[in-house]
Amino acid sequence: MIEGVIFDIDGTLVDSVDLHALGWQQALGHFGHNFPVERVRRQIGKGSDQLLPALLPADVVERQGKEIEKYRSELFKREFLPRVRAFPAVRELFERIKADGKRIGLASSAKGDELETYKKIANIGDLIDAETSSDDAEKSKPHPDIFEASLERLGHVSPERAVVIGDTPYDAEAAAKARLRTIGVLCGGFPEADLRAAGCIAIYRDPADLLAHYDESPLAQHT
Repeated sequence: MIEGVIFDIDGTLVDSVDLHALGWQQALGHFGHNFPVERVRRQIGKGSDQLLPALLPADVVERQGKEIEKYRSELFKREFLPRVRAFPAVRELFERIKADGKRIGLASSAKGDELETYKKIANIGDLIDAETSSDDAEKSKPHPDIFEASLERLGHVSPERAVVIGDTPYDAEAAAKARLRTIGVLCGGFPEADLRAAGCIAIYRDPADLLAHYDESPLAQHT
């Protein structure tokens, strides 16, 4: 029986992936590193510690990485964060999970202050039992640090009794390293084939689709 549900946020609960991709593309371009937005988009879901090395040579990351990330963070908060909206039925899904007696955690590659804003956008702040951000982990996804920290903060929930819900292969890869299973959602824009290849045990269109099929989903399994 599932006792804990750990959610990713960007692309899972809020519609922010395209905005993050544009923010990173503009920030990288500001420093002379020009990439097609779709190439950047494929890296969204990672924190800057994993995203930048996937796009830039190691010496450039060493020399400019912190400056690029600072510029991107300020740009995103100023230009893009006000445009982020929650996907439909997020609060209703959380209420259903809580009514089922399960604990809810958030595990995001976002910074702590962005996480607070996302909770307000999705109107879920009063339904969260534990949360972790990139501030709480040494390495971001696809490393397991964030999910391991979230599971620990949920308290007395074993990996076998918990499940992750995320929109990227990086969520599923990180969860598997923490011995957690993952339910995938397609609303972040990653192909279903990529999510299944990364190990997702079930796929839904978005939070509303998962809510509509809750009773047949892995969340409701009692074995």
